[in-house]
Amino acid sequence: MVEGGIVKADQTEFTECFRTVGKTPYIMRLALSAGIGGLLFGYDTGVISGALLYIKEDFKDVERKTWLQETIVAMAVAGAIVGAGIGGWLNDKLGRKPAIIIADILFFIGAIIMALAPAPWVIILGRVFVGLGVGMASMTAPLYISETSPTRIRGALVSTNGLLITGGQFFAYLINLGFTTVSGTWRWMLGVAAVPALIQLILMMSLPESPRWLYRNNKVAEAEAILSKIYGAEEVEEEMKALKASVEHEMAEEGEIGGGSMITKVRKAWGNTVVRRGLYAGITVQVAQQFVGINTVMYYSPTILQLAGFASKSTAMALSLITSGLNAVGSLVSMMFVDRYGRRRLMIISMFGIITCLIVLALVFNQAAQQAPRISSTESAHFGLNSTCPAFTSAPNPAYWNCMTCLNAASECAFCTNQASELHPGACLVKTDGMKAACHGEHRVYFTEGCPSKFGYLAVILLGAYIISYAPGMGTVPWIVNSEIYPLRYRGVGGGIAAVANWTSNLIVSETFLTLTQALGSAGTFLLFAGFSVTGLIFIYLVVPETKGLPIEEVELMLEKGFKPSLLGGPNSSSSNKDTKAAEA
Repeated sequence: MVEGGIVKADQTEFTECFRTVGKTPYIMRLALSAGIGGLLFGYDTGVISGALLYIKEDFKDVERKTWLQETIVAMAVAGAIVGAGIGGWLNDKLGRKPAIIIADILFFIGAIIMALAPAPWVIILGRVFVGLGVGMASMTAPLYISETSPTRIRGALVSTNGLLITGGQFFAYLINLGFTTVSGTWRWMLGVAAVPALIQLILMMSLPESPRWLYRNNKVAEAEAILSKIYGAEEVEEEMKALKASVEHEMAEEGEIGGGSMITKVRKAWGNTVVRRGLYAGITVQVAQQFVGINTVMYYSPTILQLAGFASKSTAMALSLITSGLNAVGSLVSMMFVDRYGRRRLMIISMFGIITCLIVLALVFNQAAQQAPRISSTESAHFGLNSTCPAFTSAPNPAYWNCMTCLNAASECAFCTNQASELHPGACLVKTDGMKAACHGEHRVYFTEGCPSKFGYLAVILLGAYIISYAPGMGTVPWIVNSEIYPLRYRGVGGGIAAVANWTSNLIVSETFLTLTQALGSAGTFLLFAGFSVTGLIFIYLVVPETKGLPIEEVELMLEKGFKPSLLGGPNSSSSNKDTKAAEA
């Protein structure tokens, strides 16, 4: 998952989950109904990658203005930042169920607005609505599942939300591919999200509120009635006692932090040495997760593949399914190995893989740019008077131009391939619908984003390797670290700060990617993200401790002493290892 929370689960818990759900299917009904929020989350963050290709065709302003493309993509992220904050307040004020229903209404409204949009600004408005829903779903769906699940299988059921998010992204690519030949293309792609939103809204109307929220709001009898549907009759009394103790403990710890505004709570958290060191780690992994460039792949993968030489939109989207599918598989791999090999080790290994893939991708795109087909004056003039791009005709050294020079020279330039071979010298034409039709009319290929390249499929393989490196480590582990690194009484505040850092970093990356590719080229952009990844790796090594298998009290003690790194270290710093050995002696 590129955003949202996660609760870890081991293989034993999954086995127990199947057994428990078989006996009490109602549990799975609760989890899957709430999990549709995760599916919507994934769908609405993934669908824009393909839809954008066709939005550019219908609105020439979007095609000409890179910042407008970035804004259409990034406004959902901006909305999610606000939605996550509102969602936290609604969860406490109204309950988990109403918060999910409100998120569904926002998803539905946003999908309809985008599907009917007469202008780019209306699409942006719809994206803001969807983003608000995404932010609320990211906060509420895992919480509802967690609080309506038996303790012994809670991690496994909450993990299904993460799977549904990556599954939603994969489903978005499938829908994109399915509507490529249908009239209305992008309108259908964006509008389809209204269907699962409506389904979840109807399902949630018949489902109960979280028993924990009910208990906290003095609705004890209602909470007990719901628990009786989740647990066997012999377990209900024990679970009520556990719920009572947990809520009382939680409220007592909230009392320690004190009331006041969120700013006051953040100031108190930052003033606590243990929490501050935890925030160093928590914020580091969340920012690093985004600045490795993952959402450039999830939001722009068809565009990246066009830059790699796949001019066909349907081909680019079909190949994008590979990256999305690998991301879903990576989430499963993480569940299998995160408790075996540890959080810190998995992230460090993941970062080495990410850095390697980004550097090689930069080299591949650099070679593709250097070996792009040449521009032929004869081929350019072949299409008639005034068909050649003015930037080419007025250039002082047109003999040195290739396809990339043509596309980078001006926004009104396009490349039409040679009839004999895509890699032979072609034409630098004016970018108009007429020239595009003329190029296709001679069975040539028309390029506006990237150039023909013999390295195209190598780029696909490297993007796949990048996802394989990212998903099991940096994809899921940062959320696990943030669920373990803070003292219990500060977990809400600390996790919220780190989540805002994640969404804000996501916004920065998604809002600047296309601008960077124009300024630095594809190779330079991937090299820049490799540099960010190296920086992230250094910070992870220096400030992020191992929390695998450690009780909250031990994590707190470790942070109080101060963490000292070891390369792929275990749970303790080098100094505390020495202390432990001395004590054992």
